[in-house]
Amino acid sequence: MITAPGARKEAAAQPGASQRTRSSVAPYVAAAILALIGLADAIYLVVHHYTGRSVRCTVVQGCDEVLGSSYATLGGVPVAALGAAAYFTVFSLATLAACDYRGAARLMRVVVGAMFLFSLWLLYLQAFVIGHFCSYCLLSAALTTALAVIVANQWARNR
Repeated sequence: MITAPGARKEAAAQPGASQRTRSSVAPYVAAAILALIGLADAIYLVVHHYTGRSVRCTVVQGCDEVLGSSYATLGGVPVAALGAAAYFTVFSLATLAACDYRGAARLMRVVVGAMFLFSLWLLYLQAFVIGHFCSYCLLSAALTTALAVIVANQWARNR
């Protein structure tokens, strides 16, 4: 589409026009960034799982117990690999939602909701079954909770 040279300046000069756009895109940008951090965390754990190397636990002690437990895999697949796939999906959906694909925002709500519930289950297992916590798992739980808050706020705003 070809526009007149001054058309962009006029559209940008309208009060609140760019502010609305930025405020509606910002939550999805934040979600994409959080998802990338979660993806990096999950990939780190997957690499260590397949190489057999021990992860370095810095915040709490118990990573080896958690990551070496029978709950660290699901059907032979590391839970961290499932997390990596979920975080990549959320990153992709957040990017599409930022570009105003409405279906992406709806699907992102479903994926993040499932991630949040699964994260609660994993926290329960760490606290009451395994009896140890993994700092990387806690980071993932915090990221998932932040994503859930973003998604819930966007859902409430768009209702």
